[in-house]
Amino acid sequence: MNGRPDPGATDLVRDVVDGYLAEDDSLLGARARAARLGVTPVGAAGGATLCFLAATIHARAVVEVGTGAGVSGLWLLRGMAPDGVLTSIDVDPEAQRAARAAFVAAGYGPSRLRLINGMGLEVLSRLTDGAYDMVFVDSLPVEYPRHLDEAVRLLRPGGLVVLDDVLRAGHLDDAAAVDPATLAVRDLARQVREDERLVPVLLPVSGGLLCALRK
Repeated sequence: MNGRPDPGATDLVRDVVDGYLAEDDSLLGARARAARLGVTPVGAAGGATLCFLAATIHARAVVEVGTGAGVSGLWLLRGMAPDGVLTSIDVDPEAQRAARAAFVAAGYGPSRLRLINGMGLEVLSRLTDGAYDMVFVDSLPVEYPRHLDEAVRLLRPGGLVVLDDVLRAGHLDDAAAVDPATLAVRDLARQVREDERLVPVLLPVSGGLLCALRK
């Protein structure tokens, strides 16, 4: 045996994990809107993980970079405190309109939402230091190292940063790969490991969620 996981077994585990919590009509509707817009949302297991993490830290103030059609936002809102506010940033106004429709259909009103149309890094730079419980980033992997810097600045002690798709975006196990996304993700992984303010973990769901708690 070579010690590498069997691909069939890996696929089976992924399917079981993704199917463990069935998504309801609100989430399925948001996924359908995402498909029409050509947006790739967080997977079901990744969404459930976001909900779990938000609930674990009793998140009241969450920032999301990459609103998409609202799938990840719905999962985050379900885990947040009842009076929590989701600040969600996206450069695509059409996607944010779709997300707003998904949030309203699920019963989340204006008091729970702050949707900002703009570039993620530009908007993050204007937000208040230490004012947030959780930052979720689903954006361009080449910009992830800079997103991490902003996220750490924004988080309170005990807050969480989560970056999506780090395994699918970059070839972390292939030393010969030197494409921009892989180089950025490698830099990101090194940053998180070496930052003494952070307690990191890499979760193999939804293309890879790199999570870190701010001490």
